[in-house]
Amino acid sequence: MTELTIAAWTLLAIGAIVVGVSKTALPGAATLAVAIFAGVLPARHSTATLLVLLIVGDALALLLYRRHADWATLLKLAPAVAAGLVVGAAFLAFADDTGVRKTIAVILLVLVAFTLWLRRKGDASALVGGGGRAVRAGYGTLGGFTTMVANAGGPVMSMYFLAARFEVKAFLGTAAWFFAIVNIAKLPFAIGLGLLTPQSLLIDLLLVPAVLIGALIGRLIADRINQAVFERIVFTLTIVAALGLLFI
Repeated sequence: MTELTIAAWTLLAIGAIVVGVSKTALPGAATLAVAIFAGVLPARHSTATLLVLLIVGDALALLLYRRHADWATLLKLAPAVAAGLVVGAAFLAFADDTGVRKTIAVILLVLVAFTLWLRRKGDASALVGGGGRAVRAGYGTLGGFTTMVANAGGPVMSMYFLAARFEVKAFLGTAAWFFAIVNIAKLPFAIGLGLLTPQSLLIDLLLVPAVLIGALIGRLIADRINQAVFERIVFTLTIVAALGLLFI
């Protein structure tokens, strides 16, 4: 921790605030936090450090939206997500920091491009309605892998829930339970791989207040900020951060 500069702590605090905002207002925005943490901390260990903060954010989201989950969808996704988690854990066991950092960057860029393409297409329902079980398996497996490797499953699953045409509360409630369950399931992998250390837990302890601040900001701005403008900012910053991870 003594090696972290004031600038590094500032970036980590911003990332923690983004986590809180993403959990209470803007699902998927946490990809920016993924890039920040991977840029400041050793890439492999950044996933475990961020994971604890995401679980804190999940708890806050459940307090608000726990009654609105679509459990049938969650149960159908479970096998594919579990497979993705195992594949992701295997990747982390053999990849070095450079490999993880570049994989995170590529994942972020692909997810941003896919999300923008899907929105440009205008009708995401065809991806779910037309593909059925195969599409659900694809989303679930990719969601499990990306959340295990990079804590970047938010955009994948957000696109699936949007394509399934969930109304707002069902979307937020299902996402809250999905990530709460998945993130807790990732803890044994992070511990077993030696990624969750006393030092990372101490960093998390110091950053929890920033998550709480972010959650409060999310609740305050959810009905006020121009969604389109905010999303463009998140997309832009995520692309810049991903390119930085790719070429450093």
